[in-house]
Amino acid sequence: MLSFLKKIDLGSERYPALTGVRAAGASVVFLDHFPPWQGQHIVVNVMAFFFALSGFLIVRIYYEQVQLSPRWLAKYFVNRFARIYPVYFLLLTVAVLLGHEFQPWVLFTNYTLTHALFHGTKLVIQPSWSLTVEECFYFLAPLFMLLARRHGFLAPFALATALAWLALLTSRLGVAFLGTPAFVMQMTFFGHFVEFFAGVWLALQVVKLEKRGVLQAPRAWRTHLGVVLITMLVLAMVFVYRSPALRHHDALLVAINNLLLPVPIALLYAGLIRERSLLARLLCSRLGGLLGRSSYSFYLLHTLVIDYVSVPLLSHAGHRLWWISVTFILTWLVAILLFAWFEEPVNLYLRRRFRSKEQWVGMRATLFQVHS
Repeated sequence: MLSFLKKIDLGSERYPALTGVRAAGASVVFLDHFPPWQGQHIVVNVMAFFFALSGFLIVRIYYEQVQLSPRWLAKYFVNRFARIYPVYFLLLTVAVLLGHEFQPWVLFTNYTLTHALFHGTKLVIQPSWSLTVEECFYFLAPLFMLLARRHGFLAPFALATALAWLALLTSRLGVAFLGTPAFVMQMTFFGHFVEFFAGVWLALQVVKLEKRGVLQAPRAWRTHLGVVLITMLVLAMVFVYRSPALRHHDALLVAINNLLLPVPIALLYAGLIRERSLLARLLCSRLGGLLGRSSYSFYLLHTLVIDYVSVPLLSHAGHRLWWISVTFILTWLVAILLFAWFEEPVNLYLRRRFRSKEQWVGMRATLFQVHS
């Protein structure tokens, strides 16, 4: 594994602090699903950080080269498939066998990543609902980028808003597809599109700044203000959850999580990209880079480890916090091995096999360099 890790050239990321963000976010998700104190869950909307990051990365990588030609689109979707699907297919198959989930509809929707579009459909890997959200964005992103290039940011944002209203109208038809308005807002791209567009907006700004050669900023006010505003919104969510009169007001939680939180997240990411803050230096470490690269495998793997290994053994493990710490470390180690021996080699193989090298999709301005 060590020889392979040398080949992927840790520390060469264009925006290394954002790679560290992925590691931190995946760790928070783990602690939410396996909390150190039973019944106490983290209230911050961690997925908003991931969705904003996806919006930024996709647009920053592909924006300047996007086309609607069959050749370009084929390479774009091969790259997305190679990055997302193989490790998901592997772990989903493991989960199906462990859980004896052989219902045809459950298998079809989970294997096609359409499961989080249908209300009431079982998620074989619980966190995988977010992959459906991501895939919807990937599917629409070429059109969004072309609109942004020709008409500015507001054009794709207006289209996404219209699609969200259409999804909400569909959710009132009483069918499983898109289910209910609450389901749309909490579980689908149409409810979370503002989070993605926070990253889209940031990517467009970064493109302009990099062309002018003025990306680096002297003071870290963006980072600090972003952290302060995020903290304030997290405290607001804590207040809502702890207030009996407010905790069932889904609209208020959606407003905070889906509409307000993306703004300071974009501000924080702008600071991590442009400023030399202490937080950026912590996230830029080689360990942060390795964990960030392995975070996707960790994200899909961790509930399987928790549900099928750690929770059944918890009563025999002694102290809860000790056992959670052991599970956390071991899950990261397995995720790193999975990344090094499966996720990344298969990703690179598929791109070579289908001649889908990164230069076809704008990776001249790479977010990280991978040496095959």
